[in-house]
Amino acid sequence: MTVLVASLEDEVIVTPQFRGPPNSGNGGYVCGLLASRLPGSTMTAVLRAPIPIDTPLRIAVEAGVARLTSLGGDLIAEGRAADPSDLSTPPAPPSLEAATVAGRGFFGLARTFHPVCFTCATDLEEGYGLRVFVGQLAGADEGVVAGPWTPHANFRGADGLISHEAVWGALDCPGSVAWVEKGGSGGLLGTMTCEIRRRPAAGEACVVVAWPIERGGRKSIAGTALFSARGELLARSRQIWIGRVVA
Repeated sequence: MTVLVASLEDEVIVTPQFRGPPNSGNGGYVCGLLASRLPGSTMTAVLRAPIPIDTPLRIAVEAGVARLTSLGGDLIAEGRAADPSDLSTPPAPPSLEAATVAGRGFFGLARTFHPVCFTCATDLEEGYGLRVFVGQLAGADEGVVAGPWTPHANFRGADGLISHEAVWGALDCPGSVAWVEKGGSGGLLGTMTCEIRRRPAAGEACVVVAWPIERGGRKSIAGTALFSARGELLARSRQIWIGRVVA
């Protein structure tokens, strides 16, 4: 079983497996790492700085706030409980078959997108990367993307279900892809609010959906959702991406 994070007391190390950009941790994974330390089903996390790789960091929880800092105290990310009513209602889920067809259209399969990203890299092996590939969904509005995801057993948590980190990670990049399909451009994840209703089991066929919500200036807001193959809503998120937007 892959160890998702090395920890000693309140110290953690984000290993190269869990990169987003080449020199920084995957935003969704790190948000999920904070969420796993807090009670409740819904949390919002804000990324304040790039996440160092292979560097001892500290997670501290105080007064309901989980903070990820350097050992010197520099704030990297923080998370706290959120209200699920702040999240958007996802589009109706496509069938697993329709999502599979859409996922084959993921542009990262034809050209390099994020070559080392824990979530969406196409060259990472099953069980090392999540391999979440989403593409424009046929018959849906422009930017509504979907794809299949069957979580690998390597990403199970201590309770045997897929870990918070992996679920948050799976819901990360599809939000950026939605905006690229809409005609915008990618960016860096700034804020992510996520509700997990049920974490899937290893090997459980799932459907990932993402859609653009609104944008202004350098901010693009997207929604993502995880469904079972039968259409049960397992998790959903709202994200703020920071970057140049092409009109």
